[in-house]
Amino acid sequence: MISENDWKQEQARLKQVTETLQTKIAELAPEVSGLRNQVTDFAKKFWEDVTVNTSTFDDFEETLYSIRQQEALLSERERSHKQRLQRWNNMKRMLPAPYFGRIDYEEKGASGSEQIYIGVSSLVEEDGLSFLVYDWRTPIASMYYDHSPGSAAYATPGGQIDGTMLLKRQYQIKSGELRSVFDTSVTIGDELLQQALGKGADAQMKSIVATIQKEQNAIIRDDKSWMLIVQGAAGSGKTSAALQRAAYLLYKHRDRLRADQIVLFSPNPMFNSYVSTVLPELGEENMQQTTFQEYLAYWLGSQMQLEDPFDQIEYVLSAAVDDDSANEARLQGIRYKASEIFLHALQQYAERLCKKGMLFSGIWFRDREVITAPQMAEQFYSYDSTIRLANRALLLREWLLLQLTSIERKERKAEWVQDELDYLDNEQYEEVHKAVLKKYERDEAVFDFTQSYIDQYGDFQGTEQGEGDVFDFADQEEELLRRMIVKESFEPLRRDVRRFKFIDFVQLYGQLFGEEAQYLEMTGESEVPEKWAEICAQTRAKLSGSELLYEDATPYLYLKELVEGVRMNTDVRHVFVDEGQDYSPFQYAFLKRLFPRARMTVLGDFGQAIFVQSTILHEADSPLARIYGPDETRLIRLVRSYRSTKEIVEFTKAMLPDGADIVPFERLGGKPQLVRLGSSEERAGHIASDVEALRAEGFDSIAVITKTAAEARVAYDELTENGGEALRLITKETLTFEKGVAVIPAYLAKGVEFDAVLVYDASAQTYSRESERKLFYTVCTRAMHRLRLYTVGNVAPYIQQLDTSLYEG
Repeated sequence: MISENDWKQEQARLKQVTETLQTKIAELAPEVSGLRNQVTDFAKKFWEDVTVNTSTFDDFEETLYSIRQQEALLSERERSHKQRLQRWNNMKRMLPAPYFGRIDYEEKGASGSEQIYIGVSSLVEEDGLSFLVYDWRTPIASMYYDHSPGSAAYATPGGQIDGTMLLKRQYQIKSGELRSVFDTSVTIGDELLQQALGKGADAQMKSIVATIQKEQNAIIRDDKSWMLIVQGAAGSGKTSAALQRAAYLLYKHRDRLRADQIVLFSPNPMFNSYVSTVLPELGEENMQQTTFQEYLAYWLGSQMQLEDPFDQIEYVLSAAVDDDSANEARLQGIRYKASEIFLHALQQYAERLCKKGMLFSGIWFRDREVITAPQMAEQFYSYDSTIRLANRALLLREWLLLQLTSIERKERKAEWVQDELDYLDNEQYEEVHKAVLKKYERDEAVFDFTQSYIDQYGDFQGTEQGEGDVFDFADQEEELLRRMIVKESFEPLRRDVRRFKFIDFVQLYGQLFGEEAQYLEMTGESEVPEKWAEICAQTRAKLSGSELLYEDATPYLYLKELVEGVRMNTDVRHVFVDEGQDYSPFQYAFLKRLFPRARMTVLGDFGQAIFVQSTILHEADSPLARIYGPDETRLIRLVRSYRSTKEIVEFTKAMLPDGADIVPFERLGGKPQLVRLGSSEERAGHIASDVEALRAEGFDSIAVITKTAAEARVAYDELTENGGEALRLITKETLTFEKGVAVIPAYLAKGVEFDAVLVYDASAQTYSRESERKLFYTVCTRAMHRLRLYTVGNVAPYIQQLDTSLYEG
């Protein structure tokens, strides 16, 4: 703690800053309200102030100029209101705790030191020159996270500033009151971090700016790497650091980077809700948040029924035995289709399609084929061989649209059109009559102008309307009606052609999965997985029902893009991938192709790689390092775990072969408890009792974690029967994360944390395979303060292998 005199000085300064904030908030309030009303009124009166007059070109030009003036004025007022509103909200956000840290810094060559107070936003003195509080993202504030008292430096656009840090101080301020002050020689003092980590789990992730560690700060402020890989142990704060990184990027590049130019790929929809408040808490707009499955569904969901990753992992976890032939074939198929080898195979296949093998679907109209698949193939392969595949598809599309136009013209005289004429309603007739009348009036105007010209200047060569020419309303109306009927009938065909539905993508992808020799010839590959025949049978069976296995969805869409052209997004500048170990090398290559101008930040833990297609993050020659190349790739490892108590971390890290590298934070608590029971009925009653006891202790966030969704439903029903009325069953459709007691499958619990975790079934009967070790580890590492594991019969082998001193029971 600090001296009594220092304490009084700090209290006086906090009072000064708080009063300044209150004054500025009060001053801005009427401005914010007034500007909002001005913008609203101005928008309402926008068109009233614009006189539309287009009788002459000059009038039209004047009207256009007036509209642009009004638009510019409205835009300026909206921008001004937004800036003031943001300042006002930032100051209100600061008011309960204006700052959390301070450094005293003496720049080299300066005559004295400066006190740098650091908070979530900047606050400037009335003169506009002196900072009362520095935003944590400013260059000078970086020293608070990176240095201890002594020699220190920070980088600026103009170069490095060297000097000496004389003091580092940390504060706990709540509701405008100074609660505690610590002087420290390390990045964040244990006292402050202990208090922050000792709290209960929240329903939504919070900002960590007051407790950012040096290694996390390196992630946040990295502004050079095109590929930043963060391999972090469970609970190491990698996701939190990534969200602060997004806030830092938006702050540093605020003149050229918008929140909607940053995309976060989350592991599931519920996780989006869990992290949705972090950026707004820091005064920034939320970035785009989605899941990879949502992206696949957007482009393929209307054409195919997609398996999602959770159904895939349910299949893998629920498979009967490891040596089951169908299961082994599925696992081999997942690995192969997720690999860089299959990516290369598809690229080679696309090259071959330039020469032969394209498959088309004939275009049918009223039960007859008007353009056949062989006609399309003949036209497709008539184009110059140097034209790339996607450009040929575009040329064929334009040719088909022209053919449809020709067929449509001929179709106007068909008998079926007359039948359609007899069933038109009065509204359609009225619409056509008005159109014909307009044409008549236009032709009469042309005739009157022509006669006037001849009378004044003499005859000229051109189209004339003589006395014998009679405007036949009936013929004109029938012709227009026929056109309308045929055009409406052909529009679905045109729409399908514009969407490339004339290409038979199901068969085009499916023909890869035939005889081994045929596949090798089409792709140029030298070998296939051992169970290739079964892989092919499984794939074709799904395709025949317009279904795609999850492992097929990305390759299928990739092939579509090789043929149709890339659906790239050049506006996005940063892509964040959370739980990055669960994405395949194929999916990363696809993301790079999708966002060609974006830098990528990948966060994950290979110790939690629960999907078959997982990608290694921490090796120098991993597929991720090859995406942008080693010179543009940076790997940062986070080995210290902050989420769980030391006892829980010591227990969980012992399950992993390389777990010795994980360093627990010195926050003590009880050891994990292994509860051995005689029956499933006894287990349900015991868990229900333990839940009530934990709630009585004050734990608001408790998870009963099962292996699968099917097991979660069983556990939910059992616990409900035992009086668990407040339970919430979490499924893949759950969109929000809330406090309370949740029953949740293991793979949906990834990325979130709970005060207490109760592992529903830790027996060897449920967890026996070596391939499930990481899933079990993931389950246990969700716990912050309490971990209990229940078993009927023998316990899982991962626990049997542990030193019994690591747990109780």
